[in-house]
Amino acid sequence: MNTARKITRRNFLKAAAAATMAAGFSLSASAAGPEENCLGLLRPDITALRNTSFGPILGKDNGDHLVWYGIPYGAAPVGDLRWCPPQDPAPWSETKDCTAASEVAYQYSNGPIGTEDCLKLDVYATPDAYKRPVLVFIHGGNNQTGNTKEVLGSELVVKDDCVFVTLDYRLGLFGFNCLPALQTGADDTGNYTLLDISKALDWVKENIAQFGGDPNNITISGFSAGGRDVMAMLVSPLFTGRFQKAIAFSGGMTIADEAASASQIAWAIAPLAVEDGLFADEASAKAWLMTSGADVKDWLYSLDSARLCALMGNAGIRMSAFPHLYGDGVTLPKEGFATTQYNSVPLIMLTGSTEFSMFNNFDPYYSSDAMAGLSAEIVQAANNFGCKYGSDMYRIFNAQCSAETMYQNYDANIYLCQVEYGSDASLSTIPVLGSFHGIFVPMLSSVHNYAGMYDFSQAGYQAMAEQFNLYLKNFLVSGNPNSDGSLFGIKTLFSGAKSPDLVWQNWTPENKLSLVMDADALNDVLAMKDVSTTYDAIMDRMDADATIPAEVKTGVIRNVMNGRWFSAALDARYGNPTLWK
Repeated sequence: MNTARKITRRNFLKAAAAATMAAGFSLSASAAGPEENCLGLLRPDITALRNTSFGPILGKDNGDHLVWYGIPYGAAPVGDLRWCPPQDPAPWSETKDCTAASEVAYQYSNGPIGTEDCLKLDVYATPDAYKRPVLVFIHGGNNQTGNTKEVLGSELVVKDDCVFVTLDYRLGLFGFNCLPALQTGADDTGNYTLLDISKALDWVKENIAQFGGDPNNITISGFSAGGRDVMAMLVSPLFTGRFQKAIAFSGGMTIADEAASASQIAWAIAPLAVEDGLFADEASAKAWLMTSGADVKDWLYSLDSARLCALMGNAGIRMSAFPHLYGDGVTLPKEGFATTQYNSVPLIMLTGSTEFSMFNNFDPYYSSDAMAGLSAEIVQAANNFGCKYGSDMYRIFNAQCSAETMYQNYDANIYLCQVEYGSDASLSTIPVLGSFHGIFVPMLSSVHNYAGMYDFSQAGYQAMAEQFNLYLKNFLVSGNPNSDGSLFGIKTLFSGAKSPDLVWQNWTPENKLSLVMDADALNDVLAMKDVSTTYDAIMDRMDADATIPAEVKTGVIRNVMNGRWFSAALDARYGNPTLWK
């Protein structure tokens, strides 16, 4: 392999730490074209043409905001770089056109789509931005699918006075692969996605001032898989000091055993080795893939990307279907979230109250042969059972359980939020889906993937969204969602004057309160409530539930609710068979 430009994992980790320390003492060398504003402060020219550390770029001027699409923060991870730490992109001197949305990261959607040249990010800012808080967002999709268009920043940067960055990264087996042949050094890691995100944060730290952002006020955030990545960053030594605040939207604590993950991945790739005539059966191919020989590594690198992309399809919030976020002792501690070493920053964790609805309602088990002889009423009741109790488990997994796990070793405030809007208990119900996985997204952007499901432009939802954005705006400035934006008693330039209607109290074991957000047709309805429960209490209610026959209940527990992020206690109590090979 050509290693002339390659950065080793050890050097990558050292360089990342050094860059974090050095960034606090120096200004970006790429600053160019500043002029004074009305206060005599330097800021970038109000233009869509900006310099970055790798070359000049041209964005799109949309009037109240500017946007730059597809800015490279790393070289294409192809060829010799397929499973390596991300490298710097090759510098350019001619202005790069970043006015149109870039292609999505390589992923499987009825066939391979996108590009492997995916280490790119989008930046949104207002024309007059100067030292604004920076919100970095990591999209969802189980770390297998998704793109930067999940949440657009065009409205966010205007109403929340921030600079918004959203990034693409390696997905699927290109972003996570811990086979032994790829992990031959003591400091090697298969968590390539985390290395990509770290590389993107390097770019933000070095360049975001050119877009009006404050490199010393960065909030890392993410939804679903992105939220789980954020939670992983809170225990990763790689991310120490790299952000000042964090938000996990429907995230929760997930970590995979490295050895078990390698075995699962080897089983997934083994059929390709049989297809290539290397072995007569998958068991022999799997055994070979579990070795650390150079022959395994060379063959893996020789595989056509499309063949790898098709493996381990939609995991459906099951770690066994696509293991990732390995506790390898390099980027993540082997003990996972049982660690005592957290990157303690002010943290918001948000969940919907009906988080399992999409995963449950469209589960193929309800149309399988096992349900074929049952009446439509019983099948619907079974679906309701899975949605009700699965959602109760998923919502506490996303927020409460994480707070309970980390509290003793976490030295910053934790704020919990539960969106009730849409649920059966809401003043504004959403049929079938309830307060679904993603219910918060329309509060951030009027353009989103859920427009065809419900009219989120209704006055009540919009009033709730306004309150949430007031909390968010304050949090981005100070780490306190209730802050009025003052500094030493003086209103800061971009603080705004309006405060939320209710004080959002931080969570403690003695004060187990969450901000519960709901709305009627016209107005928001906010409250601080104790919405905590336990897995045992939920399962006791499941046992007492007589809405479906016992054998149907068992089928749902063993085939729909099993093996999910939130299902460890359920699988143990009901003796569900493991989904790991």
